[in-house]
Amino acid sequence: MSRLKDLQKNLFGGTTSNARQFGMIATLVVIVLIFQIWTNGLTLRSDNLIALFQQNSYILILAIGMLMVIVAGHIDLSVGSVAAFTGILVAKAMAEWDLPWPVGILFGLAIGAVIGAWQGFWVAYIGVPAFIVTLAGMLLFRGGNQFIGNANTIPVPEGFRVIGSGFLPETGPNTGYNNLTLLLGLAGCIAVVWRELAARRTRKEMNADPIPMWISILRMAVMVGVLVFVSLRFASGRVGTSFPVSGIILVALVLVYSFFTRNTAGGRHIYAVGGNSRAAELSGVKLKRVNFFVMMNMSVLAALAGMIFVARSAASGPQDGNGWELDAIAAVFIGGAAVAGGIGTISGSIVGGLVMAVLNNGLQLEGVGTDKVQIIKGLVLLLAVAVDVYNKSQGRFSIIGSLTRSFRRDTPAAPTPSSGAEHEPAKTTVAG
Repeated sequence: MSRLKDLQKNLFGGTTSNARQFGMIATLVVIVLIFQIWTNGLTLRSDNLIALFQQNSYILILAIGMLMVIVAGHIDLSVGSVAAFTGILVAKAMAEWDLPWPVGILFGLAIGAVIGAWQGFWVAYIGVPAFIVTLAGMLLFRGGNQFIGNANTIPVPEGFRVIGSGFLPETGPNTGYNNLTLLLGLAGCIAVVWRELAARRTRKEMNADPIPMWISILRMAVMVGVLVFVSLRFASGRVGTSFPVSGIILVALVLVYSFFTRNTAGGRHIYAVGGNSRAAELSGVKLKRVNFFVMMNMSVLAALAGMIFVARSAASGPQDGNGWELDAIAAVFIGGAAVAGGIGTISGSIVGGLVMAVLNNGLQLEGVGTDKVQIIKGLVLLLAVAVDVYNKSQGRFSIIGSLTRSFRRDTPAAPTPSSGAEHEPAKTTVAG
């Protein structure tokens, strides 16, 4: 019985971010296995996994930025239109101005930064609610896409397509797998083991109660097992395919933004603003600067997502970006973010996006029509969250509650008035 209690406490309700991430990934694994059985093994086929990842990488990138916007207490409805507007401008610049594709990517990111600065100015310094500003932006930049592109598709050069449809190249001895993908998986396994051991060492240095060694071994075994399986799947696809370049970009963004939200004052200030903006301001947090940053950052990531989509499609079109904002918002909330702000994780948003992607992919593999897929996805989202919220209110086991319990236990104490801007108010949560 004591081992069962240890398992529940440290895997699904512990105080470390590792436990929280393990619980999220375990939930995703269960969903994948359900569809694997339902589709008679099609879900985990190499070609399907590669396609699923490529088709949803831009939504997952949007979810990273949307998480920070929602945590800060805002919403951004313009991301799909910003992505489409950027895509058409970059495509025309490369087609008509002979802009080299690397410069085209920088040009697209600059467009996103300018748009984000525009919207961030209205939100942070004028005080217009982000919902209204981005609703206006959705109309403005969707119209801009139609006006500039004249409702036509514009092809992009071959080199540019690599960021959306490229793969890790074949190199090294012939092992029957893509060697670079295997090395990437090996690096992930080493990182999992190192992080678990580092967490144990940190707890020991802080004289905190140690997690039972068998729990740590179990966590590492499951995580490493998942990484090995996924790496082999991606590495064993048909010749010429492997882990997508868009996936490399996504992994890099997840690492950078996870570090930023967890380990920097700027990242923690976003959680402080979302938890209690007044208290955060009194403790020294620059409220306007934080709001400006999250809006600007979101548009830059939207620009990047738009370019990746255009690169994968080989052309920019008038229908690009339709509904992307809803997919990104759904991913964030499925991943455990709070509607009121202040709670949410980068990893949770990625898992939430993957849940929606697997759900959509599995239903399509079973031949379910697009109309029914939308209905089922909406009902599953609503019912899953409703049941979880009900269980939490009744004091029963709650998936989201268990995954976010460690937030609340890790909440730092309220700062004194003299603590300065480097500390957060009582409602600030630790990001992950």
